[in-house]
This record gives sequence, structure tokens and C-alpha cells, in this order.
Amino acid sequence: MLEILFGSKNAERVLQYLSTKESGYIREIADFYDVSPSVIKKQLDKFELAGILVGKNFANIRIYELNKRYPFYNELSALLNKALTSYSDEDRIKLIRKDRTRPRANNKPLLMRNENE
Repeated sequence: MLEILFGSKNAERVLQYLSTKESGYIREIADFYDVSPSVIKKQLDKFELAGILVGKNFANIRIYELNKRYPFYNELSALLNKALTSYSDEDRIKLIRKDRTRPRANNKPLLMRNENE
């Protein structure tokens, strides 16, 4: 939806991913959208150079997130949130869903939630 404004579909994807997931790294974003990591790296580098994103090194990976000190951060966030409402239900749910990042402990019980509660 915003690819014309941002210059490419991948630029929109990177910003939308970081807006909804709050942070991410190159391979994670590339796998999420099933695109080449080099394409994602190019967009991340461009946005980091412009000050829209900040990157932090953790071990041998670089984690990116939206720069809260960017002068137009609030406006950019509002625009990305508004664009999210125009995505298909499937795409929106895929972006919003929080995936587990580590396995459940062996002795932790599995609790089932009732839909009636």
C-alpha cells in the first residue's frame, strides 16, 4: 500500500515489520517475507543511514528497531498503523501474532484456555 511512498515494496515491508514486531534482524525479516536477505539488508542500511532505524549488535547479529528519536517517529508510526488496517486479514494477523522465541520448559504444564471465560 505504501510502496509508492517509500520507493519499494521491501522498504514498506521492513518498516511495517519493525513497527509491529518492535525489533528484528536481517535473516528474520527476510524469512518472514520469503525474500533475499541482501534486499532486506539494503533497506535496513538505507533507513539506518537516514536515522529512521537504529541497529544494535548482539553477539554476531545486528538487531534493528525504529528510532524513537527520529523527528517524524510519531507520524511514521501512525502512518504504518493506518496502513496495517488496509492489509488483508491474513497478512495483518501474521504480522501481529507473537511467536514463541524459546521452547516451553519440560516440567511446565500446558494450560488450555476456555473460550467461554
